[in-house]
Amino acid sequence: MKKITRRQALGIGTGASIALGLSACSSSSAPAPAAGASGASGSPGASGASGAPLSIPKGGIDEVYEGRRIQITLDASGHHGMPVPNIKIDGKELHLMGNADGSWVTVVNHYESFPDPVAAARAAIRDLQGAELAPFTLPKEAPQL
Repeated sequence: MKKITRRQALGIGTGASIALGLSACSSSSAPAPAAGASGASGSPGASGASGAPLSIPKGGIDEVYEGRRIQITLDASGHHGMPVPNIKIDGKELHLMGNADGSWVTVVNHYESFPDPVAAARAAIRDLQGAELAPFTLPKEAPQL
């Protein structure tokens, strides 16, 4: 009688897990919750990284979290004319990047995704642990190779 190897067992288990996960995703008919702060009415035409509407009020968000001031406004200079959130912590810009799945990452923590820009800004404040945010600047000209 032929025995099954560990590699074969792991392959079968992984394949079954993937199939189960894909079938659960395709059978889900509930819409995803809107990103953004709770109770905020979204700006018309603004959308997140996945194209889902961003829930940032027209006037922006201005709050204090753990003693640090968070200001979020929509900047119209995004890709393809799509507005993107502009986040400032204590007046210094926090660079925010949208993922294809609609989540967001910051330069403070590239290894954790957040559901909306507000959550990303709050996590950055926690990760900074009181340290100042260093300015994010791009070089004016690309170096010649």
